[in-house]
Amino acid sequence: QVQLVESGGGLVQPGGSLRLSCAASGIVFSDSTMGWYRQPPGKEREGVATITKFNNADYAHSVRGRFTISRDNAKNRVYLQMTNLNPEDTAVYYCATPGPRGWQWGQGTQVTVSP
Repeated sequence: QVQLVESGGGLVQPGGSLRLSCAASGIVFSDSTMGWYRQPPGKEREGVATITKFNNADYAHSVRGRFTISRDNAKNRVYLQMTNLNPEDTAVYYCATPGPRGWQWGQGTQVTVSP
């Protein structure tokens, strides 16, 4: 059974930084593409970043240059380093990995950017 557990969210001021972490189990992590998605208040869930097993990363235009996705195969963890945060980054952030019926999600972690 796939389990994805996010941590690291919280309240941060504009311009600040946060590092999200996701612990994965139930998958062959080193062979898995991993991703971060987010759902802002009142909006649809959107992709933020993905990283392949070859460490190829891709980012949404809105976060490129500010967010960095990385992975540690020895720890079965994927990270999202977020810098220069702004209020539009406020959302629930989800860790995800592709499964046989589509993306599989964690429970999410709240990130709030506010003065």
